[in-house]
Amino acid sequence: MVLVAHGSADPRAALQTRALARAVGGVATFLDHAGPRPGEVLAGLRPAVVVPLLLTSAYHGRVDIPAALAGLGTEVALADVLGPVDGVVPPELLDALAGRLTPGPGFDGLVLAAAGTRDPDARETVALSASALGRRLGVPCMAAFATSDGIRPADAVAHLRAGGARRVAMSSYFLAPGKLCDLAAAGALRAGAVAVSPPLGAHRDLVALVRRRAARARTLVAA
Repeated sequence: MVLVAHGSADPRAALQTRALARAVGGVATFLDHAGPRPGEVLAGLRPAVVVPLLLTSAYHGRVDIPAALAGLGTEVALADVLGPVDGVVPPELLDALAGRLTPGPGFDGLVLAAAGTRDPDARETVALSASALGRRLGVPCMAAFATSDGIRPADAVAHLRAGGARRVAMSSYFLAPGKLCDLAAAGALRAGAVAVSPPLGAHRDLVALVRRRAARARTLVAA
């Protein structure tokens, strides 16, 4: 199993990604900033299953990963991303998001904060996850984005507070730490969030989701 992450200039991201790879018994690869690259690992593996470490099927999933697999002269099974697919939010993802929220006094509003994308379909899947998480926890939950289009985490916190919520928390829709995750958290806290969850990392339910995605990989990519 080969996990493919985008990569980050923040060294914490690679450490977290490698921890997830160890937990699932796979190999971590990166499109940028860190190594190894997917092609370097896949060149020596026959056959292989590739799992994108992505929560949406935006540009990285639709363009960057297929490009990284091109030209290897073999075929690999490409798994779905870890976020919603065909309108279905993976239950393991909801379990992991809920599990990362800090235990303690209850909150009455929640912001699901993601990195951001210009792809409206990708943003819609984040909103889908936010709605599902809100139903799971019994609180209103808004999707927000650290960059690009869409509401910012700070504004989402303010909106929920204006609507009557008094204890708003932020759930991090990130797989690993990095600049955008920090930016989202800082904005939410400035706006009055009472708690911010850490990235999903190697949470046991995310590990289960990665394994399920790998087991159900069906799309063969001529690499």
